[in-house]
Amino acid sequence: MPDNRLTRTRPAPKPGIVHLGLGAFYRAHGAIYTEDAIATSGGDWGIIGVSLQSPTMRDALAPQRSTYTAVKLAPEACRPRRIEVIDRVLVAREDPTAVLDAMSDPSIRIVSLTVTEKGYCHEPSTGKLNLDHPDIQHDIANPLPRSAPGYLVRALAARRTAGTAPFTVQSCDNLPDNGRVVRDVVLALANQIDPALADWIAAKGRFPSSMVDRIVPATKPEDIEKVTQITGFHDAAPVMHEPFRQWVIEDDFVAGARPDWAAAGAEMVADITAFEHMKLRMLNGTHSALAYLGYLAGHETISDVMADARMAAFVEQLWQTEIAPTLTPPDGVSLCDYAEALASRYANPQIRHRTWQIAMDGSQKLPQRILGTLRDAMEAGRPCPGLILAVAAWMRYVGGFDEGGGVIDVRDPLATRLKALSDDAETPADKVAALLSVREVFSEKDAAALNGPVTAAYQRLVEVGARDSIKEVLA
Repeated sequence: MPDNRLTRTRPAPKPGIVHLGLGAFYRAHGAIYTEDAIATSGGDWGIIGVSLQSPTMRDALAPQRSTYTAVKLAPEACRPRRIEVIDRVLVAREDPTAVLDAMSDPSIRIVSLTVTEKGYCHEPSTGKLNLDHPDIQHDIANPLPRSAPGYLVRALAARRTAGTAPFTVQSCDNLPDNGRVVRDVVLALANQIDPALADWIAAKGRFPSSMVDRIVPATKPEDIEKVTQITGFHDAAPVMHEPFRQWVIEDDFVAGARPDWAAAGAEMVADITAFEHMKLRMLNGTHSALAYLGYLAGHETISDVMADARMAAFVEQLWQTEIAPTLTPPDGVSLCDYAEALASRYANPQIRHRTWQIAMDGSQKLPQRILGTLRDAMEAGRPCPGLILAVAAWMRYVGGFDEGGGVIDVRDPLATRLKALSDDAETPADKVAALLSVREVFSEKDAAALNGPVTAAYQRLVEVGARDSIKEVLA
């Protein structure tokens, strides 16, 4: 271990939160808000992190006593900050009992999670728990779980048996109405295990929705070197993030117990729906659209995409004519100003947010980020050629080859199935029809409505490529 390894300068606060899925995003967002809340208002709200599968994060943070560097990537400078709110990191696959014991401790009042869309083991097109998922099948039959819903249910069961109040379950993932999604999958799984447990959770549990926003690119080896140069310490697990951050939280917690996140800048509200729709459609929807089209056009990062005048004009058109008309903005918020701010954030040259990173898990993201907008627009009789093109670009992408014939490393829970469907179909029309048959992504109604326009867009992608297809959309 390097002599200059980063380490803790003060004791970690006593834990009050267990967080499932301790990835870069949460460490650059929720953990920082929580540390700021403790600094302002106090409280025992330290964080026990849980990696559900890999020991990588635990192994990186343990020699550093769970502290790490968060680097703010402003256009003019990089600003490091040491984060010391995490108490320890557990690895669920190695010791599931230790994770359940931590979640069952009465001092833990919140269990939050960033496990990505696929971590909820649900059908993205319907929101229902996928009872055929192998991890869910395992968790129904075994007391030591594998899935995030399984850990939530088994830990809540232990608290019920012990006569302890339930913890609040707080999703921090980019899912519409994420509190309802996690509540529904938890209740569905609990009902399979013990209907009385499901009734107890439904009556006493709380599942506040939240809307999270901060661009956090994947940490690269050169980032680790850069942090060493800036700080003088070797940090094996730094996070890089943009200056902007936002957290909107439904203020509905068991016994009202939570950190003073409002003091740290979070917005505590009664209903996040308007904020959530605005962010998922205007930010996440265009992020995905630019990821697929930008990757096919040869752009490595979103800032590279925004430096392409045609791509920048395309995303402006998406915001103005296709996405904003489907939204009712939160009180006091201008959608034009929001779009302008997003364009500036996307163009930040310090943020090396790679298109392949955003393109991951598209089968899980598409229903929330793009298909809902398309559905609302089509029902209102408004054409959406740009979003249609984005869906076609996703289909071209999951076929596994870029426009030059290069192999794409598609990372998606359905990657093998999607590629097989594409490979087995000969014509563009056949490929589109095959991919529209994937009910985890497209409902039967959506597939019928999208078939014609997506086929036409896919055909143009094959014939003229992404940039010229965008030119036609802008014409």
